[in-house]
Parts: sequence; structure tokens; C-alpha cells
Amino acid sequence: MNIIPSVNLNDFISSDSVRKQNFVDAIGKAYEDIGFVALKGHFLDDKLVDNLYTEIKSFFSLPTETKQKYEIPGIGGQRGYVSFGKESAKGKEEGDLKEFWHFGQYVENNPKLEAEYPDNVTVNELPNFNAVGKEAYKMLEKTAKYVLRALALHLGLEETYFDFYIFNGNSILRPIHYPPITEEPKEAVRAAAHGDINLITLLMGAQGRGLQVQNHNGEWIDAIAESDELMINVGDMLSRHTNNKLKSTIHRVINPPKELWGTSRYSIPFFMHPISEMKLNVLEGCIDKENPKAFDDITAGEFLNERLIELGLIKK
Repeated sequence: MNIIPSVNLNDFISSDSVRKQNFVDAIGKAYEDIGFVALKGHFLDDKLVDNLYTEIKSFFSLPTETKQKYEIPGIGGQRGYVSFGKESAKGKEEGDLKEFWHFGQYVENNPKLEAEYPDNVTVNELPNFNAVGKEAYKMLEKTAKYVLRALALHLGLEETYFDFYIFNGNSILRPIHYPPITEEPKEAVRAAAHGDINLITLLMGAQGRGLQVQNHNGEWIDAIAESDELMINVGDMLSRHTNNKLKSTIHRVINPPKELWGTSRYSIPFFMHPISEMKLNVLEGCIDKENPKAFDDITAGEFLNERLIELGLIKK
């Protein structure tokens, strides 16, 4: 497959059972074939998208010493600011050519999880930054819930199977700034080839070239969304839970051609994580003679911790 399929969430949430089933079939096939879809009909309206880009561009334009006030030690970069070149892909020495911010979960009625998750970080210089970030977080989380409901049906599970695990889940909204490239990068790229850790990722800002996806033949193909689409891919947690039935596809963000080095790129992924105690044990319905159980039992929290160590964001 050399194109990313496009689907519309309005089909799934319509009262038309045929449209709903067609959506389930289309997204299920896409995630088995290539692990990515472009999604229309999500819950982010144009005004919220514009406001979010305005706020994050304002933040990343702040002086470096101002931004660094919001880099919180000891939490593995899970909230607040992470400065340029701090994160590298698994197995890569070079830091990626990016800086980013993390908004985390806004916990409802659960003191245990409030204590487990780091607090969100308030940016004093930008009075609307945190409110706009929270609104975008909630709308992306709502969109992700319906995508996972469709995947539950595709997998032969009860439609709301994932709802309990993602409510108050350890999800992250990550506005990323890829600054202009000022000199020939030695080995680094804007984001090296990697798979995501989580259940699914919803990506804003995939318009224009840059994001590439590796298909089953090992070929890199451009993943370019329309202005009203989110790019949504399967993460390693969901791939593991489904015994690789749903594919967590390797992807990367390549450096632009030299004539565009002077431009910034912004993208905003939402990483949908479950609560830490969710068991990622392979689903029985995804095991058969051709596909024996491929993964050991593990919880989402244990798996996340392993991967953050590999990424260099937390120390053993």
C-alpha cells in the first residue's frame, strides 16, 4: 500500500448501521495493512486549531532562558518544556532536531492518579496557553475514544472495551517545534525513524511533506493530511495487545530540502495512553496457529517505563 486511506468519523457516530460498519471495516483494514489513517470529522473545530497554533508559536518564540524555566527536572520530560535535542529515537545517539511541550491528563475524581501523574505546568507569560491546551487535549481525547471503539468492534470486542482504560489515562499532548536548520546536520533529522509507545497517536499538522511512513515492503511513503484531517496511527501498546494484527508502523520526519531550511515546522501529536495498570497481554482472539502469541505479559505502566529509559528521557 502506497497511500494513506482517509476515513470520516461522522460515519461511525451516525445512526446508520451500514455507515458505521463501513467505517469499522475501513479503519480496521488500514491498521492491518499500513497502521495509519487520515481522519476527517474529528472534534477539533477550526477556531480551536488556530488558537492552539497561535499559543504554541508564541511559546516557542519566547527567549530560551524563559522556556527553560519550564523544564522540570526529575519527571522524564512528562510535563512542561523539553529543550532542543534532548530526545533521541530508540537506538540513535543523535538528538532529534526539535523542542517540545507536554500537556498531560486532567484527572477527574481519582486522588491516586492525581498523585501518580506530574502536575501540568502553567506558563505565566501567556495567559491563554494552558486553557487552549486543555481544550485541545479534551477534544483529541474524545476523538481517540471513538476511534478505539471502532477498533474494539473490528477486533470482536465489546464496543466500549477501551473506555475504562483510557478514562484518566496517562495521555500526552505534545506541541513540537522543529526550528529552522542553520547548518548541515551531521546525522540528525527532525525526528528519526521510530514507532510510538502508546495505544494510538492523533497527529495535527501533517500538512505538507515531512512525515514519512514505512510500508510492509520497507519503502518510505509520504503521509500528507488534508487541512481538515488528523493523521492517526497505531502505537506499540496496541500492536502488542493485538499480537501485531494492528500494525505499529515505523515513521519519521525528514529534514526539508535545503531551500526550506530557514522555515520552522510545527506538529502536534496526541499520544493516547491507558492507565498504568492496563494489562497489554495478547488478546486471545488475536492468537491462532499462524499467529502464535508473540509477546510476554506486561502492564502499560511497565512498558512505558522501559521505553522512556530506551529514549533517554529517564535514567535506570
